[in-house]
Amino acid sequence: MSMQSMSPLDLPGSDLDIAKMPGHWLLARLGKRVLRPGGLGMTRALLDDLLITSDDDVVELAPGLGTTARRILEINPSRYVGVERDTKAAAWSERQLPRARNISVVTGTADDTGLPDACASVVIGEAMLTMNMAEYKQRIVREAYRLLRPGGRYGIHELCIIPEAIDPAEHQRIDRDLSSAIHVGARPLRAPEWKSLLEQSGFQVTKVGHAPMHLLRPKRLIEDEGLIGALRIAKNILVSPKARRRVLAMRAVFERYQQNLNAIYVVAEKRQEAG
Repeated sequence: MSMQSMSPLDLPGSDLDIAKMPGHWLLARLGKRVLRPGGLGMTRALLDDLLITSDDDVVELAPGLGTTARRILEINPSRYVGVERDTKAAAWSERQLPRARNISVVTGTADDTGLPDACASVVIGEAMLTMNMAEYKQRIVREAYRLLRPGGRYGIHELCIIPEAIDPAEHQRIDRDLSSAIHVGARPLRAPEWKSLLEQSGFQVTKVGHAPMHLLRPKRLIEDEGLIGALRIAKNILVSPKARRRVLAMRAVFERYQQNLNAIYVVAEKRQEAG
């Protein structure tokens, strides 16, 4: 299940200017392969609590670099389908995965995948709801609900605002500064809001976990990418002044709000009595 060799120029978004590129694609271009706020540790915890087995049909929304997909495929589910937003992204993601009849990546949006009703027993989406407005968040969650059979599980891994009693003006300031730094609209929620988002669509929350949001700290980089991978990223940052300015700006915002940023995963179940 090794990932094919890839050039940064093959990555989605690679044609954009570094100064304007969304932060997650900039980091991917620099060699970062784990782009989740809670790192690999939280992804592993999420997959553990989703209880995926060889009997499951799994749909992953926006598999991107395929990091989570490859861990799912190690479990050997009955079927895996990734959903990417356009043909280029879908083709790129598919190249990162093994070739098999039960593994595919299709083109569709997270709120309109084009897949049949009740086609999945597990749906997973990481680091995507945070980047969408409230209405679109709801549409994505409703789509996950539609895709799942009764008793199916939905897992998310997102950015979380703490504490729960944060001043609304401070929350807005964090959203604004994050969005400015990563060049994508960031709208993280507090833990009760993440749970409510799923419950409003009919899910029953079964598991919640938290971790520090240390995406660009050296210790997390080594944990997620390995020592060699972390050194490669550091080298790529050093040789590109434009990229270095962007990464330092992102890290400065993350550190400025370190007491208010957390990572969260939530596992929820579609009730058995659902039709």
